[in-house]
Amino acid sequence: MKRSWVGGLALALCALPVVAATPELPANPRTLPMQFVVQEPAVPCGKDCRSLVFAAGMITADTPRRFEAFAAERSLRDATVVLDSDGGSVVGALAFGRSIRRLGLDTTVGRADRSGGPGKPARIAPANCESMCAFVLLGGVAREVPARSRVLVHQIWLGDRRDDAVAASYSAEDLVLVQRDIGQIVRYTADMGGAAELIEIALRIPPWEPMRLLSRDELRRTGLDREAPPPAVAATQASAAVTPVAVSMDRAAAASERGWSVVEGGSGTMLVRRHPLTVEGERIGSFDVGLSCGDAPGTYALTYAERRQVTAAGSAGQAAAIDQVRLWIEQTDVKLDILSSSRRADGQPIETVAVATVPAPLVRAFATAAARSLSVQTAAGGLAATSIRIGNAGIGKVFGQLETGCGRGPAKRDAALRDSAVGRDTAVRDAPGRDAPVRDTHARLEAAAR
Repeated sequence: MKRSWVGGLALALCALPVVAATPELPANPRTLPMQFVVQEPAVPCGKDCRSLVFAAGMITADTPRRFEAFAAERSLRDATVVLDSDGGSVVGALAFGRSIRRLGLDTTVGRADRSGGPGKPARIAPANCESMCAFVLLGGVAREVPARSRVLVHQIWLGDRRDDAVAASYSAEDLVLVQRDIGQIVRYTADMGGAAELIEIALRIPPWEPMRLLSRDELRRTGLDREAPPPAVAATQASAAVTPVAVSMDRAAAASERGWSVVEGGSGTMLVRRHPLTVEGERIGSFDVGLSCGDAPGTYALTYAERRQVTAAGSAGQAAAIDQVRLWIEQTDVKLDILSSSRRADGQPIETVAVATVPAPLVRAFATAAARSLSVQTAAGGLAATSIRIGNAGIGKVFGQLETGCGRGPAKRDAALRDSAVGRDTAVRDAPGRDAPVRDTHARLEAAAR
């Protein structure tokens, strides 16, 4: 049977690797333009004598041309393309997928594992096929996603504005470009025999949320895994815990989503950033992140203030409160201390305030880099978990005011860092009488939104 060759975690193939003109794959090929390596079957090879084409790396506008040249130099009849990619160019991915279909090739997800040693055939190990790679996978005549390999999708976006999509500016020409690409994806998906559900899922996920992992049922329904017959499509059900709502915000609040700004208050200077709170692209509220002077030298105080809409039914019988807030900044995990998380009355938003102390070097690295982002994750029983990525648009222009206000200008920074024993570990402010500064901080966050 043509589709019987993939089984289990990894499959040793009865073949010796025959590497084509493309160089051997580098140690981390996913960050480089896509490379192709062919492994041809030995003779005799049993029931399945097909070639494998390992395709690893970023998909660029030049990938289809390079693949066509690669295929023209050898016979790839009945071969399977093994994909390991973070995605890349929309136009390049669609043209690459069409080339795969025109040549009558199959596709799967995996990477070449050559741990068997010299002279041994590569094994297909689990890998990820992300973003536009999913549509390349759809180009196969037959497609399979092995049990431990994954397919992840999200919205297409302008690459130079993905790091801080909310704060970025967009022209009419930009919108035309995105709409044109979406139209090409719709046409391609129909031509390849895929389901509209694949596009619908991808277009729900904005660039500030993690990519959406497709379930095994979704892989079958969308046509990305043709191993099993597609089941009947069930009606889509919204989450019981969260009801998407339209959150009205005034012009000042909307402006705060366009970048970091300065707020002055009784306890000094504060940098504030507001961001939509979303679950698969549906807005359920908003949150503010504030940075102010820390209690200890060489630190900054971070405040997280969230407003979240939920249905009464969604939280019935469970505590309607956030029980975990975490921050990921400059490769460091920071756990916040939740001061409060509750709703004032039935039907009102859940309001959450959490704080942490963050080492100054982490904040400064985030603020002074050309393009950086931090991630905020929340979790709670009965409520939707969220994970939002926030960029650093505008913070470089105002960070000096915070440094100066906290007595950490360029002249004092080196001495302060030498005296600090904080390092890269985090600590929550526990000093007696801290409630007054926290109340002032929360009030300034609210003032910034009005």
